[in-house]
Amino acid sequence: MATLHIERTIQAPADTVWDALRDFGALHTRVAPGFILDTVVEGDVRTVTFAGGLVLRERLIALDDDRRRIAYSILSDTFEHHSASNTVIAEGDRCRFVWVVDFLPDGPKDRIEAMMNAGADAIRASMERA
Repeated sequence: MATLHIERTIQAPADTVWDALRDFGALHTRVAPGFILDTVVEGDVRTVTFAGGLVLRERLIALDDDRRRIAYSILSDTFEHHSASNTVIAEGDRCRFVWVVDFLPDGPKDRIEAMMNAGADAIRASMERA
């Protein structure tokens, strides 16, 4: 199993970043516009369209306001297993965004890591503009 752990310091208050991130259907408008083109929510599943044309379905697993943590899983035949979480940690007037993903098989690790880094950079840029 592969595990990827990506972190970014965001020059914005944790509550502001968390308010956007916890909005499960707002990836394309509030979290990472431009990187994410569209998000459609049906129940606990969102369909996410990325700028490069990739479309993924993600199931919401947990939303924890006290810990500012959201967990989800990609629903795809590509993965035997997939689980991910995003956490926002307050650090004074800024915060730390932590993204952890576990998946099987681990073959696409480099591609997934590159996409996560691009996504984390887009999130940081969007949150710092807000």
